Amino acid sequence: MNYIGSKLKLCQDFLPTTIKSICGKDLSDKVFCDIFAGTGIVGRTFKTSVKKVIANDIEYYSYVLNKNYIENHYEIENKNKLIEELNSLPLINEGFIYSNYCLGRNGERQYFSDDNGKKIDTIRTAIENWKNESRISESLYYFLLCSLLESADKVANTASVYGAYLKSLKKSAQKELILEPAEYELNENEHQVFNKDANELIKEIEGDILYLDPPYNARQYGANYHLLNTIAEYKSFEPKGKTGLRDYSRSKYCSTNTVKEEFESLIKNADFKYIFLSYNNEGLMSVDDVKKIMSQYGHYDLAQTDYQRFKADSNRVNKADSTIEYLHILEKKS
Repeated sequence: MNYIGSKLKLCQDFLPTTIKSICGKDLSDKVFCDIFAGTGIVGRTFKTSVKKVIANDIEYYSYVLNKNYIENHYEIENKNKLIEELNSLPLINEGFIYSNYCLGRNGERQYFSDDNGKKIDTIRTAIENWKNESRISESLYYFLLCSLLESADKVANTASVYGAYLKSLKKSAQKELILEPAEYELNENEHQVFNKDANELIKEIEGDILYLDPPYNARQYGANYHLLNTIAEYKSFEPKGKTGLRDYSRSKYCSTNTVKEEFESLIKNADFKYIFLSYNNEGLMSVDDVKKIMSQYGHYDLAQTDYQRFKADSNRVNKADSTIEYLHILEKKS
């Protein structure tokens, strides 16, 4: 999934290497928390090497992704057979996505082709019906929902984020939506996924390694990924404006007036020995801001690497092709 701030490339070497150099190569007895989980790529990277992953995000689509990729950890019988069944269902005509986010009959928005909008509605309705009929387990429910979100995203008619749709269907959006299984890593350990405000959840959990990847700037994820939340929740509402926005929670990490106070509160209340913060050189907090806050609570250090900018961010003021990704490190006082 194309995602603002995705740590996929950093997870190939920089993040695991740096974290293991601080916490030890063997993490099998460690509880690892990814409290701004997004698509869950960081938790997924550590899932098979730690005792337990705690994943959290306030966005519901992220909760769905992580309920599958993180919390599901054993093989689910017949899951791929159900994928085939969902792909073969006859399309319904008047679902919520088709009616509000496709051109359809007198529609104004074109986030999906008409047929793909109908297929999203068809599959999403069937998944919910199967859950209500107790045909599928909770694990299977989130596996199927995650599969739908991932598959729908591949044919979305956007420039990677959902803040706006394109005027005409791009090539990938013209392709037929094929529901593909969102496969997850198998292991014997149980994991935990939450859908809460990070600053509230931090008061309820404890562990060994806390990884932080909060929003860097004024972009609100609830606005940029609103349609994924709409598909995930699938509850009727009145879409607002040209882009069909829904009501969404606004993060205090996206405002210069509140970010430092919110960040310090998180660090203060964290019952974790090691804390790692990913943040780049264009964030609302400067390196000195972060160092000043974290240094109050233990031994501070800093690692950094060059990182390619998110490709959809084409209207930026800063035209550089890459950013400096900082990994702020705190070994917290006991």
